[in-house]
Amino acid sequence: MINEILSMLENKEFVKLRSTLAEMNAPDIALMFDEVPEETVLRLFRLLPKELAADTFVEMEPDTQEHLISAFSDKELRDVLDEMYLDDTVDIIEEMPANVVKRILRQSDSETRSEINKILKYPKDSAGSIMTIEYVSLKTDMTVGQAFDRIRATGVDKETIYTCYVTDSNRHLIGITTAKELLLCDPSVKIGDMMETNVIYVDTYEDKEHVANLFDKYDFLAMPVVDKETRLVGIITVDDVIDVIQEETTEDIEKMAAILPSEKPYLKTSVWDTFKNRVPWLMLLMLSSTFTGKIISSFEETLSVCVALTAFIPMLMGTGGNSGGQSSVTVIRALSLGDVEMKDILKILKKEFLVALLCGIVLAVVNFLKMMLIDQNTIIASGQSPMLVSIVVSLTLIVTVVSAKLVGCSLPILVKRLGFDPAVMASPFVTTIVDAISLLIYFEIAMNVLQF
Repeated sequence: MINEILSMLENKEFVKLRSTLAEMNAPDIALMFDEVPEETVLRLFRLLPKELAADTFVEMEPDTQEHLISAFSDKELRDVLDEMYLDDTVDIIEEMPANVVKRILRQSDSETRSEINKILKYPKDSAGSIMTIEYVSLKTDMTVGQAFDRIRATGVDKETIYTCYVTDSNRHLIGITTAKELLLCDPSVKIGDMMETNVIYVDTYEDKEHVANLFDKYDFLAMPVVDKETRLVGIITVDDVIDVIQEETTEDIEKMAAILPSEKPYLKTSVWDTFKNRVPWLMLLMLSSTFTGKIISSFEETLSVCVALTAFIPMLMGTGGNSGGQSSVTVIRALSLGDVEMKDILKILKKEFLVALLCGIVLAVVNFLKMMLIDQNTIIASGQSPMLVSIVVSLTLIVTVVSAKLVGCSLPILVKRLGFDPAVMASPFVTTIVDAISLLIYFEIAMNVLQF
């Protein structure tokens, strides 16, 4: 498709090219613009119908947007901004350098500029930062027929007309209704008599991740945003929430992998930025492994007596880390979805203990058989009883798995209770703690069973 479009552009088949582009969806065109030569993007963009051009511009990568803004005439920039919803304009402004932001604001009318500045003042992770002010507002004394007249008159500029919000003369949110309910009502019915008064809304400073959870819980298409005095100031639509979910999920995955979150896509992030995001955690985890080294050093005498014990250290540490990682990731995900809270910690500990005990016993039995069948000669060569060493390692497995799972499930909850992101307590950090615990357990059991 890209080669075909570039061929039409080169042969100056502009009518055919414009028709082809008009039949495509905005996200597909935006993706194509990211792949074609930079010098052709502006020429292709100018062939798009006005509304499609604005929709495509919103879907583009920030680098492509910046390139186009720099190449636009003032009129072209105004035309694109006029077709865009306010929240999309704010999203673009947040990604642009200062000189580009100044130009965007210069080409916006005073009312739009004022609204943009209001939204930009909200904290980055708040509901206010992702809301739009383009919604349908109705009054209680309107009839259903009058409501439809208002929707027809103003709906073309609104981001959604399906959900309508009922406010009083001071913009206080007092009710909500939908286009479906309006269609099914008699045109003479008053809005105040058919609206839903039990409205779920969020404050402008509510965390946007919590807003996303509410959308998931109630299956909303849009949610009203109010100020401290319950005045309706905007709405959040489902497309913005999907972006929030994607951002938060990516951030959690990066934290769980011991990487500082990045706001840019992988291929758009420079080598230097990627290095800076990864090296702090790697350094911290490397230094924290000093504890495991110290533990091994302090039990040198034990290891010298039974060298065979050394061969099973990687397996024990790996199993412990994997067990703790399973529990931590499961609990972190449950915390992010709101499935568990601090008050559930005893239930979680009980469940993880029983799961760990079952897992530990199964792993211990399999390991015992493996050691007696495969590792027997190695153990005999070290001068120790294969039976006793197998018992030591198998007992250690049970205790290590139980300890690891209890640590893995409790640390994220405790960290969240302290006000930090539980994702930092995922696999790498839990693994480091569990490694030290598993070594201590191992050597203590070895000394008691083997009588060192």
